[in-house]
Amino acid sequence: MAGPLTGINIIEFAGIGPGPFCGMMLADQGANVTVLHRPGAAPDPRLALSRSRNLVEIDLKSEDGIKTARDLVKTADGLIEGFRPGVMERLGLGPDILLADNPKLVYGRMTGWGQYGPLAAAAGHDINYISVSGALHAFGRAGEKPTPPINMVGDFGGGGMMLAFGMVSALLHAKTGGTGQVVDCAMTDGSAALMAMIFDFHNIGQWQDERGVNLLDTGAHFYDTYETADAKYISIGSIEPQFYAELRQVAGIADDSDFDAQMNPKQWPMLKEKLTDLFKTKTRDQWCELMEGTDICFAPVLSLAEAKEHPHNIEREAFVDVGGLKQPAPAPRYSVTVSDPPRRPA
Repeated sequence: MAGPLTGINIIEFAGIGPGPFCGMMLADQGANVTVLHRPGAAPDPRLALSRSRNLVEIDLKSEDGIKTARDLVKTADGLIEGFRPGVMERLGLGPDILLADNPKLVYGRMTGWGQYGPLAAAAGHDINYISVSGALHAFGRAGEKPTPPINMVGDFGGGGMMLAFGMVSALLHAKTGGTGQVVDCAMTDGSAALMAMIFDFHNIGQWQDERGVNLLDTGAHFYDTYETADAKYISIGSIEPQFYAELRQVAGIADDSDFDAQMNPKQWPMLKEKLTDLFKTKTRDQWCELMEGTDICFAPVLSLAEAKEHPHNIEREAFVDVGGLKQPAPAPRYSVTVSDPPRRPA
């Protein structure tokens, strides 16, 4: 695969969720990623999280399998594993052994709780990791219970993508004269890092420690989703005064003095009721005709199927065909480096 990581060889021990997502991120950028999977359990070739890899069946319960894995890692630049702490050590594939074999190796470890700490040995899922980091507490509407944002914040944002960032950082260190090392990526750590700005706001008194009453958590009437006449939804993010003024002008509420109190949280519930009624007077497409492409900070809320067909996504080729299925395209983009399109695993 061509890309900015061409020439980098990664061994990925098969797993689910954030580990394969990290492998996808690296493979999308041109790294040669080889997935070691147990007999009869090859990753589904239809999935984006399996794309652009080489698949090798290997039995890690056998001496030959362990020897083969160890031999492969000796010539690799990096390794990805997502087992519970101690599993790789018990297999004889822990970082002490593999870094002794290959001192430049970047040993990436993907877990929920991290390699140490009171919870390190416990089972868990995204919902639990973002609970402990403080992230889940912030997701939800006023007066309602916390709402998990599917598994974007723990598994993929704070997990797989954070591990990909850590791997590339450590690879740069090793390639510029440093040694190999372990990258301990915990979803608790990563999801807390994603909340840095919100913790900042709370620390300086600009964020209430409750859901649905703040600027960016659906508390404000100008930063929320609204239902339209055809039971679809649009999103508004008119924070800045000039964007808010354009919203008022296009929506026909410029002369309603109630909306002058944009930044008065006490008025937000009442103003939200007004916008709720207003947006139900037209269909989503009608609002798009009026607002899409303006500085209102507006967008239709698209379904998974609709997102693939939106003109902006089509022009940017935000979704690509891989084996007859449309998948999200590799991101980000580069001005010079040309990457190969994703392919099904081989």
